[in-house]
Amino acid sequence: MAKLSTFEGFVCGGLAGCTAVTFSNPAEVAKTRMQLQGELMRRGGVKVYSNVFDALIKTWRNEGLRGVQRGLGPAYVYQLPRKVLLNGSRLGFYEPSRRWLNKMLGYSPTQQTTLTSMSAGSISTVIGSCLGNPLFLVKTRMQAYSPVLPVGAQRYYKHAFHALSTIIREEGLRGLLRGIDAACFRGAIGGSVQLPSYLWAKQLLVSHGVAAPDSMVTYLLSSSIAGVVLPTVQGPDGRMIGTLYKNPFDCLWKTFKTEGLYGWYKGSTAHFLRIAPHTIITLTANDLIIRSYTYLKSRSHRD
Repeated sequence: MAKLSTFEGFVCGGLAGCTAVTFSNPAEVAKTRMQLQGELMRRGGVKVYSNVFDALIKTWRNEGLRGVQRGLGPAYVYQLPRKVLLNGSRLGFYEPSRRWLNKMLGYSPTQQTTLTSMSAGSISTVIGSCLGNPLFLVKTRMQAYSPVLPVGAQRYYKHAFHALSTIIREEGLRGLLRGIDAACFRGAIGGSVQLPSYLWAKQLLVSHGVAAPDSMVTYLLSSSIAGVVLPTVQGPDGRMIGTLYKNPFDCLWKTFKTEGLYGWYKGSTAHFLRIAPHTIITLTANDLIIRSYTYLKSRSHRD
């Protein structure tokens, strides 16, 4: 197999992320709107959406395909700085971080340990969260917008570039960094388990002879395990920090004080319906795309 450059790995990872987000974006639209309805209101205020399926049905009925796929453009671009960090064991920041941590702690560079694997996953995802935060902010605001059933603060943007220019003009460059602390905190938790659990599951399946290293069965089973683990450990899916909240902890406290424990977990079902398929498709597609690309590259070199 031909060896991939970092740039080629970046592109393969980005394509895998875009493939996944195409299918998971409607659930994230529902999640965002359910989290915003009744924000800082006693007993959650009047519910526009009763559950994730109600949110999807009402959005489709009133806004069509464009409604359920709001924010898809910035979601695609958002994948690029993040998915380069999740390119498996060969590429991206994950493996160099893991090897460096192994060296610092006296382990062999190739040795898989829980501590360094989880730490490397957190470091990689935090870097991706920082790089992608402006697009995540734009994506969230565009997903929240509804011309028919508005919930929370409504901001209309024609497209991602219009959103970015509007935010810079009205809120300054600092406006693009809203929620970056919450994004890093959440990313550190998720990153510590997503890729390590996938690689661990993959290694376990292969070592016990359940499936071959490069089989579709291995990809699907490993990514499914990671897809269940990730939303389980992430817990409350924090909202973007804006003028209502000073920081993530202020957001958690105010939400709990006004809405109760339920406020922390609004949209949890939608979050699971988004993150589980997204993780499965991303990790499976990433391996398949890299495998297909390296095969075609090897053939072209032989020819």
